[in-house]
Amino acid sequence: MVNVDTVYKTVLYILNKEQRGYITPDEFNKLGTQVQREIFEQYFEELNQQLRIPQTDNEYANRIKNLEEKIDVFKTNQTCTGANPFILPSNLHRLGTLIYNVNSKEIQGVNRNEYFLINKSPLTAPTISNPLYVLEGTGTPSAAPSSATVFPASITTNQVDAYYIKAPENPIWAYTVGSLGQYEFADPGVIIPVPIPATGSINFELHPSEQTNIILNILMYSGVVIRDPQIVQTAATMIQQDEALEKQ
Repeated sequence: MVNVDTVYKTVLYILNKEQRGYITPDEFNKLGTQVQREIFEQYFEELNQQLRIPQTDNEYANRIKNLEEKIDVFKTNQTCTGANPFILPSNLHRLGTLIYNVNSKEIQGVNRNEYFLINKSPLTAPTISNPLYVLEGTGTPSAAPSSATVFPASITTNQVDAYYIKAPENPIWAYTVGSLGQYEFADPGVIIPVPIPATGSINFELHPSEQTNIILNILMYSGVVIRDPQIVQTAATMIQQDEALEKQ
C-alpha cells in the first residue's frame, strides 16, 4: 500500500513551494480515486503488451513478474450469495473463475446464444460434472457483471465460489478540524471523534513502487484544478519520461 498522508503532503509541498496553489482534502480524494483507477486499469494493458515481448531471466527485472506481483494483491475469492442467478461480489472488477464448490469443479462460462445451442443436445447439456454459467450485466456497458445464472438448476445456495480481481478501494485522506481551523490527519484505523468523512482514512491499495507515479499524476490533475499550465506540463513530461523508460 501507499500511505495516503504521505502522498497528500508531498503534493501540497510541491504546489505550495512557489505559492502556486492549494487543493482541499475533498479535491485530493477525488483526484486520488481517479489516478488510482487509471494506474490499476493500466496494469492489464501493460501485461498484455509484455506477454508478447521476450523477458529477461533476472527475477527482479522481469516485467511480467513485476506486473503480476502488482495485480496479485487484488486477487481474491468469495462465495456467491443467492441462487440462480447467483449474486457476484460487489467489489468485482474482473471475473476469473466460478467454482462449483461441492466437487471443486470449474464452471465453464458461455454466452446466452451458446447456452441455447449446448442445451439442445442431451450429450452437451450442462450437468453437475460439467456445469455452465451465463453472466448477467448491470445494464451499463462499462460496469462489471452483477450476477451469473448457473446450469443445471440443482446447483444452489452457497455452492458457487467466485475467484476474481477486486476493484481497489477509493483512497481517502480523512481529517478533523483543529482549534485554529486547520485540517488534522486522521490515521487509518485510529478511533477519533467524528473524522471527515466518517469512514476514516484509507490508503492507496497500489504497490509501494507506484508512489512516485501516483504523486505525479495527482500533480498533473491538480494543475488543471488550480489552472496552472506549468504544473500540468511539468508533471506530464515526467510521466511520459517514466513511461518511455518502462517500454525500452
